[in-house]
Amino acid sequence: MGKYALGQPVWRAEDQRLLKGGGRFVDDVVLPRMAYGVVVRSPHAHAVIRSIDTTAAKAAPGVLTVLTHADWQASGFGDLPNAKGRKRRDGSDSYVTPITPLVRDRARRVGDPIAFVVAGTRDQAQDAAERVEVDYDPLPSVTDTAAASAPGAPLVWDDCPDNICFVHLGGDKQAADAAFGNAAHVISHTFVINRVIAAAMEPRACVGDYNPAEDHYTLYTTAQGVHPYRSTLANRVLRVPENRVRVVAQDVGGSFGMKSNIYAEGPLCLLASMILHRPVKWTSTRAEAFLSDNHGRDLIAEVSLALDADDNFLGVKVNAIANLGAYCTNSTPNPAVNNIGSVAGVYKTPVITVDVTGVFTHSNSTAPYRGAGRPEAAFMIERIIDIAADELGVDPVVLRRKNTIPPDAMPFKTGLNLTYDCGEFQKNLDMALAAADYHGFEARRAESRARGKYRGFGLSNTIERAAGPGIEGSELRFDRSGTATILAGSVTGGQGHETIYKQIVCDRLGLEMDDVHYVWGDTDKVPFGHGTGGSRSATHGGNAVALATEKVLEKATALAAHLLEVDVGDVAFEDGVFSSPLSNCSLTIGEVASAAANPANLPDGMEPGLMATGVRRAKVANFPNGCHVVELEIDEETGAVEVLNYQVVDDVGVVLNPLLLAGQIQGGAGQGLGQVLLENIAYDPQSGQLNSGTFLDYAMPKASHFSAITVQSNPVPTDTNPLGVKGAGEAGAVGALPAVANAVVDALSPLGVRHVPMPATPERIWRLIQEVKAGSGDGGGRAHGLRRG
Repeated sequence: MGKYALGQPVWRAEDQRLLKGGGRFVDDVVLPRMAYGVVVRSPHAHAVIRSIDTTAAKAAPGVLTVLTHADWQASGFGDLPNAKGRKRRDGSDSYVTPITPLVRDRARRVGDPIAFVVAGTRDQAQDAAERVEVDYDPLPSVTDTAAASAPGAPLVWDDCPDNICFVHLGGDKQAADAAFGNAAHVISHTFVINRVIAAAMEPRACVGDYNPAEDHYTLYTTAQGVHPYRSTLANRVLRVPENRVRVVAQDVGGSFGMKSNIYAEGPLCLLASMILHRPVKWTSTRAEAFLSDNHGRDLIAEVSLALDADDNFLGVKVNAIANLGAYCTNSTPNPAVNNIGSVAGVYKTPVITVDVTGVFTHSNSTAPYRGAGRPEAAFMIERIIDIAADELGVDPVVLRRKNTIPPDAMPFKTGLNLTYDCGEFQKNLDMALAAADYHGFEARRAESRARGKYRGFGLSNTIERAAGPGIEGSELRFDRSGTATILAGSVTGGQGHETIYKQIVCDRLGLEMDDVHYVWGDTDKVPFGHGTGGSRSATHGGNAVALATEKVLEKATALAAHLLEVDVGDVAFEDGVFSSPLSNCSLTIGEVASAAANPANLPDGMEPGLMATGVRRAKVANFPNGCHVVELEIDEETGAVEVLNYQVVDDVGVVLNPLLLAGQIQGGAGQGLGQVLLENIAYDPQSGQLNSGTFLDYAMPKASHFSAITVQSNPVPTDTNPLGVKGAGEAGAVGALPAVANAVVDALSPLGVRHVPMPATPERIWRLIQEVKAGSGDGGGRAHGLRRG
């Protein structure tokens, strides 16, 4: 209704507070008598710990306690969550890694936590941490994904003799083998999808506060969902009833999946608080984040595409090795396994088979990072299509069009058993190409070449599985004055939850934004919830808010009918006002809410108050999809890349707020572009040391690396949820990774370049240009054939 109606570009409600310094981040939490913790971390990628001497550290000024594994073990607390339930190739159970907050006798990565020093100030704790003496016996290490399972590779776990944690098999291998046997063309390539870090604006942090009088634990932390976090923390780690644990996550300054796990520092702060009877805070430094945060991506995949003589796709094969790091956390397998389905793409490929091996290395654990396997899978299919087009001499757009699933094929079951319910994939492609002036590109390429630049045009037409089966909760309460409060189970990480949830309530009930208060991220306040992740906040959280709103409206309508002295069927509700043609009176929703607080105003059998809970239970996922088109130039002399034009056409179902949607798509696209062109976690292959452990070495994208990113919508509402929405939070990253990579390769295609490894840094591109020129003499080579005809 009105200016806050769904579909309107309502400005973010939370921005006024955030821009004025009113954010409530963990490091803003200051409690009486609060102490500060610092983690002592291993400087070795692999080492036996002979001894730990904390004597000097405990004697340092201001030190309150120094914890080691022995203290954790003595507490009776449990290990951190790990992954179970998968299989190895021979059918045996996957290897399960114990994960303790402080390691005991072996360090398995640079940054492994050895001790936890607590002092009156952070500086005192840091000074004392440097006095902890650890006797290490360094051992050989392996950090390279391909080398991890090679014969003779150093073992991460002595009783896991090949460093293989699990093997995931999907699709129909027998049918795929048959399809490949009958193929006229088989195109194959091995892709290395490099490791990156989330680098959230707010580093991880926590404050543990144990109340001995009540035997109660409170943890302020950076998390994506407080209710499941509390459940696991209480039951598995602290081993206490959930009602003795409170978890609070207010403003979370970015997460992208990285903050979804229970890390060591939160339980350590709680243990230290229990020992000291005072709150304990830990805040990561930026350099420490590189050593302690879960990383993302890191996958090697051999991808093969089979085609018949008419260029129809017959089958896809993927053989991948996923680098899990040293510890398989409860979310580590998800990207490589749960979201590999995006490799089917928007194409009619009848058979697909995937073979994913998860390997241990002496490195940080990997876990979901924006897209959580979807960008990797989209990269595989969209890059192999471009390579196939190049080898077959056809326009990559024509090849895509020929094999795209038409709307009348819906519902469509892919070769990996995902069922797409709706989508107009061809229209996405056509709209994006028109916006990018596809047919005028060759003239622009020639103009760039005359200036010593290589111009490239890259695209991707991708789809992802979002908002999988799950639950989410919310509550809507009206107070006696007629204003409302939303209590939401989702936890915001900067996406704009407050805005969209308020917008749903205002749209349905005719309220002003200022009439609605928003509460989230506190297990003592929000009665039920799950959290944020997998592009689920609009689908699950939004529908939960809508459900609570509908229940409130139903009761309010019944009460309004009683107050207006008419039947319920004779009551109309519009723009926040109840009226009836049988009465000359009308009531606002606020007036009805005020009346609901007085039992004298209620009909028999109606409880006082106007409030309702809504719990969304989703049984199926939805499938957002879209086309990204990128145009860029590469400087022949420096290898520098300049993005000139970036067009996106996305289908996220019903668009609740186009302003927020554009921000989500643009942010995701920025992270995809950053990985393709700049970002890279690099380990020294001999020592296992992290060579890109600060922003001096890990290149983050800046505004100057982007052009404007124009976002159009082609909404095809889904019937999988009442709002008709599809996930949007990860779509930008899914499409960007292959689109930007395809544009880089296309720019260099006149030189005969077939693939450019990530990240395509200026140095890497410059060296590639020099090598190609030195080999050919004139920089020649076959360009993509039959393009843009």
